[in-house]
Amino acid sequence: MNSPLNQPLSANLPGDNLFIATELRTGALHCLLQTESAIKVANVRALASAWHAGGLALDRAVALSADGAAIPGRPEQPELVSPLQVKHRSMVTDEGRAAMIHALAHIEFNAINLALDVIWRFPDMPEAFYVDWLQVASEEAYHFSLLEAHLQVLGHAYGDFPAHNSLWDMAEKTRLDILARIALVPRTMEARGLDAAPPVRNKLAQAGDQAAAEILDIIMRDEIGHVAIGNRWYGWLCRQRGLDPIATFADLSLAFKAPVMRGPFNMKARRAAGFTEEELALMV
Repeated sequence: MNSPLNQPLSANLPGDNLFIATELRTGALHCLLQTESAIKVANVRALASAWHAGGLALDRAVALSADGAAIPGRPEQPELVSPLQVKHRSMVTDEGRAAMIHALAHIEFNAINLALDVIWRFPDMPEAFYVDWLQVASEEAYHFSLLEAHLQVLGHAYGDFPAHNSLWDMAEKTRLDILARIALVPRTMEARGLDAAPPVRNKLAQAGDQAAAEILDIIMRDEIGHVAIGNRWYGWLCRQRGLDPIATFADLSLAFKAPVMRGPFNMKARRAAGFTEEELALMV
């Protein structure tokens, strides 16, 4: 029997099975706790639609709790393993391309959860903050849907391959400090996608998978905007606290043991995402 946490926000299910959100942060937590990927995606879309239709309030001060539920909600598969245990597969084979698409889908699934977690977990931010991260959650859900559908074309489903969880691990480390979360997840972990996506896209195209390459084009376009949102709110938080952004970033990276950034870096994309020339100079 389905748990109430596995019922969608939309009208796809009748009567008593319908969960109706009336407040944005509460709805985000509900979506975060979903364990089935298809229901999570449907609920995120419904939450964004309800907000833009004026059907949701925003209560920055509402006291929210997951009541002991696992965060984030995720399906039983994929099996989560150490990054060192994720096998490299050649993209010249169907199996190899499927494994790569699966890895990308897992990143996007985690990215949905990261955006939802920021919305519910951190109160007392300006309304624009929550609207920005709702946009991110909605776009990440779209990316996941594109990749999951392409994975099915390749004869596989999300969960068929092992995956690692380093992106969410950093979210867990920074759950008590919004400044650390914004500095080290969107601006560090997710920004690595700006560097990594173009070579992956080219390899997929060279292997003859033009559909996958076009999906990567969409993701890259949107991810620049997502990292820009991270940069904008990191700057805002530093100004609010009277902190130097560059020195603070270095301190947070050390304190939370963030991965050391190694090139090559996509400087064009990073500039478009709002990294300053001073920050970029430190990456060379």
